[in-house]
Amino acid sequence: MPLHPYIHFQGTCAEALAFYAEVFGAPPAKAMRYSEVPGAGFDSQRIIHAQLEIAGRTLMASDFPEGVEGDPQKAVTITATLPSVEEARARYDALMAGGDVIHPFGPSFFSEGFGMLRDRFGTHWILMKESAGLR
Repeated sequence: MPLHPYIHFQGTCAEALAFYAEVFGAPPAKAMRYSEVPGAGFDSQRIIHAQLEIAGRTLMASDFPEGVEGDPQKAVTITATLPSVEEARARYDALMAGGDVIHPFGPSFFSEGFGMLRDRFGTHWILMKESAGLR
């Protein structure tokens, strides 16, 4: 039974997923806008559902409907484990563009390279070099 993270945005879902696809070298996300829902009569260009495939894993996302309040990813963190410190650091640096440091990238007791951040879209990330005990 696969579990997939499903994250939400306030009108920036398409922009965020395009950015994540670029950072991780993934193909563009598959997305449907509210206005494309058959027979629903929505006029919104926000994303009702999208999927982005990153390294064989599916990240799902949507925008909150217009007028619906919500804090994007306030209590969710997406973790990416990468095969090298250099790759983890490169993804960390790319995601940091316009974001905020939660934990600076560097060695830790469980990984040669580990960092935490909140990107400009409000998504919290952990980027780290995979270790034998964490897969």
